[in-house]
Amino acid sequence: MEPNVRFWIAEHQSFVRRFLQWTEILDPTNLVISIVQEAWKRSLSTVHPDSSKLIPVLFRPAAFLPFMAPMVFWSMMPARGLKSLILPQVSLYAYTSAFNIINGNASYSRHPVEGLFVGTGAFASSAFFGLIPHLAQMKYPLDNLLIKRALPIIFIAQVSGINVFASRSFEPVRGIEVMDKEGNVIGLSRRAGRKAVRETALSRAVLFGTSALIPEVFTYFFKRTQFFLKHPPSLWSMKLSCTILTMGLMAPVSFSMFPQVGRIQCAKLEEDIRSSTEETEVFYHRGV
Repeated sequence: MEPNVRFWIAEHQSFVRRFLQWTEILDPTNLVISIVQEAWKRSLSTVHPDSSKLIPVLFRPAAFLPFMAPMVFWSMMPARGLKSLILPQVSLYAYTSAFNIINGNASYSRHPVEGLFVGTGAFASSAFFGLIPHLAQMKYPLDNLLIKRALPIIFIAQVSGINVFASRSFEPVRGIEVMDKEGNVIGLSRRAGRKAVRETALSRAVLFGTSALIPEVFTYFFKRTQFFLKHPPSLWSMKLSCTILTMGLMAPVSFSMFPQVGRIQCAKLEEDIRSSTEETEVFYHRGV
């Protein structure tokens, strides 16, 4: 069994402990000073738990915040033309799709070409749906400010969750490895794959929805301050800072919502899995 999976199984962590763990793993400084890290931390932040291969630098957990926070900020900016409308959505969902595929469960067989097709489909469909609220506002200007600002937030939360389902669509179809408490692989389970993808999709929707909502709320009140009236350009620097701070907090929160190695009752799995073990509970790697 890969050491990272053994680590997560052995930890039996509470939410608070998982949160503290992810706060360290997501630290962007891991990208540049990994040589001074403890061995376990370096492994958790750079090695994929299923394949034991190094995760590409741009898609390691530590790179998530530096890339995603500006993209979320950019995607929520009012569009001033078709180019400024399309590029933010394309950038956001291109990176998100790649991140989800690379950091998903990799315990099943998949040809690289299949992964490319799935990633392209997930990216294209997510970018299309992400454009809908902005295109609608350009064509049909909304007088209601609440609806006007709430629509993009609802869409980014929903589409981010759907992107996980699309990017990792092979896992519920082909199944992912389930293990006993010693780490011995029992078999491939489609039901465990569905559970892993569903949990990750929910956590991602919470992350992006909250990261889009809180800066909008701050913006609403900031526009009513004397400081804004005297310095209107400060709005965008404030909103960017708020987005970075919100995602900086919400990223470890969302990654900690569910254990990295989840548990599932054998009674809920396929017949061939139940007949292969006497365990009442088995484990699966959820993916990030």
